[in-house]
Amino acid sequence: MRRPEEFRIGKPGFYPDQSIYAEFACAEFGLQFRDLDGGAGLLFSVASHDRLLHFGAGRCSWYPQNNATASTLASDKHFAGRILQESGVSALGGEYFFLHDRHRAHRPPGHERNDALAHFKTLGKSAFVKPLAGSRGDFAQAIHGAAALDRYLSDVAKYYDAILMQPIVEGTEYRVFLLDDDVLYCARKYPPSVTGDGVHKLRDLLTAHNDALRARGLSPASLPDNDPSLEDVPARGEHHEITGRMNLSAGGRMVLADKPSERAIEMARQAARAIGLRVAAIDIFVDIDGKPDANEVIEVNANPSIRLLEDSGRGDLILKIWRHTFTAMGLL
Repeated sequence: MRRPEEFRIGKPGFYPDQSIYAEFACAEFGLQFRDLDGGAGLLFSVASHDRLLHFGAGRCSWYPQNNATASTLASDKHFAGRILQESGVSALGGEYFFLHDRHRAHRPPGHERNDALAHFKTLGKSAFVKPLAGSRGDFAQAIHGAAALDRYLSDVAKYYDAILMQPIVEGTEYRVFLLDDDVLYCARKYPPSVTGDGVHKLRDLLTAHNDALRARGLSPASLPDNDPSLEDVPARGEHHEITGRMNLSAGGRMVLADKPSERAIEMARQAARAIGLRVAAIDIFVDIDGKPDANEVIEVNANPSIRLLEDSGRGDLILKIWRHTFTAMGLL
């Protein structure tokens, strides 16, 4: 079997991972892959002898076996949370708030920017906040204090229409990837970190980390105010974790791992069923506050990245995912 990274050769740096994996899978399964966007990989087709299917990057789903309604519901974190709660699945939930007055007449009261400030106070002026329809960990961070929230909302309003505010929860985070009810893999998630070189201050290392995020079109990690440790010079090889989001795109790490628990796995299955997804990556907190049976669903992902599998040398699992897709759509 060839490896997916072989199909990266000659591709531009922005070429989508999933377009590479689709070409890799087509080569393995005897299907025809055609780039339809001048070699950019942003639009392509896959064909068998009697069927043709198109795929697109960006907001397009890589998993057409997930119907449009289910995928759209999953992309709205409030909708997904409410569905899970109504289905008896323990989830973080949260309250949503709009950042612009536009379309205010078309929504119920209690969800405006001023309402966000009021709700923040009920959470003790500390909360985890993220864009309602965001992805890749963009602007997902813990906020402490009313002034910090006000600055955060102003920054997010430049790019997004609404945010979701949740209580801050401490636990171990896992991702459970499902094909229908079958667990394809589990991964443990870790926060981003910077590594000392014995020369630069921690503040400089964090600034460089944030510059790299901005270059990828993502929001920077928040830095603590007036923290004297930022002036320290970490020893060479010393790691400093950046708490908050754990997304790979934001510098976090995922490592393939054993199933966290049968309870967590069944919760993931229930979440995918509740939304109506055939392909889903369920992010779950386990061992919340050190309690082994305390689990909460964080998010339901209907269009998850699978770069972890390439990085882990698991091209076989990439092929299983694409076989599921091609079979569901009648190409195999």
